[in-house]
Amino acid sequence: MIRNVRLYGEMHRFLPALCSWAGAEICEIPVNHRARQFGRSKYGISRTVRVILDLLTVKFLLSYSTRPIHVFGSAGLFCGTVGLMTAAVLTYQKLVLHKPLSQRPLLELASLLMLVGVQLVTMGLLGELMTRTYYEAQGKPIYVIQEEED
Repeated sequence: MIRNVRLYGEMHRFLPALCSWAGAEICEIPVNHRARQFGRSKYGISRTVRVILDLLTVKFLLSYSTRPIHVFGSAGLFCGTVGLMTAAVLTYQKLVLHKPLSQRPLLELASLLMLVGVQLVTMGLLGELMTRTYYEAQGKPIYVIQEEED
């Protein structure tokens, strides 16, 4: 089971979560922690930032590593929808209410949101393609079967 867990960088901090993801059962064992006798802790704010970034990486890998379209596609559809709705309101204001679009950066924001939406959905599709190519080319299963019943 532990052969399926790969540690990169400073991911050892999240070993219980990664092992649980691989199907291992996690338990807690009480230990006796002793106070530091010499020196000072070197754990500072810069290390905290790295831990938060590693936590985001682990969360993404555990939740969406085999389905990146769910992350990027959702964000892309949201951005595209907001951009399209904004553009529709601006079109209504221009054609029906005869309001000028000059001196209003909202049109640029609507265009940007629609473009970002298309790019995010495309990135999700490319992520899906890469994920499937990775697993199929190496013959790796997307999930591990713990045991089979007869």
